Amino acid sequence: MRRSTLASRIALFAFAGALGIARVLAAEGLSAADEAKIRGVIRDYEKAWLAGDEEAVMRLFTDDAVLLPHHGVEPRVGKSAARAFWFPKGGPPTTVTELTHTIDEVGGSGDLAYLRGRSKVAWTTGAGADAKKSGNAGTVLVLLRRQTDGGWRISHQMWDDPPNR
Repeated sequence: MRRSTLASRIALFAFAGALGIARVLAAEGLSAADEAKIRGVIRDYEKAWLAGDEEAVMRLFTDDAVLLPHHGVEPRVGKSAARAFWFPKGGPPTTVTELTHTIDEVGGSGDLAYLRGRSKVAWTTGAGADAKKSGNAGTVLVLLRRQTDGGWRISHQMWDDPPNR
């Protein structure tokens, strides 16, 4: 066999091997344990809201978290902006009475993950005769980052709901 043919075959074999390894790594994505932790973050999120526990809700977010609300509402950047959006000082009392997520997809690689699905939420604003019940359902996209302790926190959250008609 000529030297150039052998070199070509070796190069082709090395390329095919590298491509195969890259495909395996890409297909691996998240471990089952990480996927379970990510699903757990969303369940903890639901529980914290239903318990009315502001601190438990906020602990699930990174310090630089970004909220991307529905209907083109201005993004809220940073945990303090998210807190002010959801828990405004001096605002009427608000109680979340229902919050569920249907998770359609969890994926990611390394220290970055995403979750896609649908959410349904209901809440009461105000008290007594002035109480007003509201709710909606829509799609949700959540990005999460792995923390140094191996846990996951929400870094970005985007949601929508049906347009007003």
